[in-house]
Amino acid sequence: MCAAVAKPILYSYFRSSCSWRVRIALTLKGIAYEQAPVHLLKDGGQQHSSEFQALNPMQQVPALKIDGVTLSQSLAIIEYLEETRPNPRILPQDPKKRAQVRMISDHIVSGIQPLQNLSVLQQMGEKQQEWAEHCISRGFKAVEQVLQETAGRYCVGDEVTMADLCLVPQVYNAARFKVDLAPYPTIVRINKALLELDAFQISHPCRQPDTPPETRA
Repeated sequence: MCAAVAKPILYSYFRSSCSWRVRIALTLKGIAYEQAPVHLLKDGGQQHSSEFQALNPMQQVPALKIDGVTLSQSLAIIEYLEETRPNPRILPQDPKKRAQVRMISDHIVSGIQPLQNLSVLQQMGEKQQEWAEHCISRGFKAVEQVLQETAGRYCVGDEVTMADLCLVPQVYNAARFKVDLAPYPTIVRINKALLELDAFQISHPCRQPDTPPETRA
């Protein structure tokens, strides 16, 4: 008799946009998993503990234990899930569309989110709000322009892709930092459509095991 396959464990923080991307992917693909919350502020930041550093030397969430391996970096995790559990597909088969999905994802994951994440903002002192607004607005101006060429119902055409998994958490961050979204109508439209989908609602920061009571849905 075969031993039971261990359920994947996602080390996550409810408000982490990187973690939310992975939660959406796991939910879309119907992968049952357990969460191990890592609070980024308590105890000086639980991501800095020796236990977590052994899982992810970069001391960042998410990390995912799955199939006997521990993976970090949200896009690497999502691409692994796509390669090992390809249905439903979140990377198009067409090479040009697949490149567009990766391009939009990288615009957000490399060009916007790291500039306004916790570790950077902690260095900005009283200018945190101003800096976050600047970084997000500058990035969204570029993403809006790209989406005007690639979008259908969602970021690239009419199927949910990895780009959409990156967009929604970043719009959530923009709202947290009170960024004016009026100049980005395509982003707003796509975000609204995606938030109607179950996978985006189930994985939302307001519905996680470590969501504080005051922000729980």
